[in-house]
Amino acid sequence: MKLISAGWFALGFAATLAGAAAIDTVSAQGYGRRGAGQGYVVAESRFGNGTVRGAVRQTSLGPQVQTPGGGWIYCKRSCSETLRAETVDFWEAQKSPGGKEQGLFIYLGRW
Repeated sequence: MKLISAGWFALGFAATLAGAAAIDTVSAQGYGRRGAGQGYVVAESRFGNGTVRGAVRQTSLGPQVQTPGGGWIYCKRSCSETLRAETVDFWEAQKSPGGKEQGLFIYLGRW
């Protein structure tokens, strides 16, 4: 009986993680759709430096986001996080010990 219960728990846990990962991936990209494979992201500063919006395009090597200066950079964890780290929070990201794009690790230092 314990083996069956553990199996159901493991199955439910795996399904929950898969669902959460799918939701996180979609929301992290932050796409606003304009057409097939095109869109935009909005990145908000974590340090009160404002917001920035950039176009997103799909390439053969992965998605790219456009900086306000017109250059295109490849998205790393997510396009909105890459745009934030490379524009509005550029100098703060240079000082952070975890690198430019910290994802969830940004919250560990706050506790």
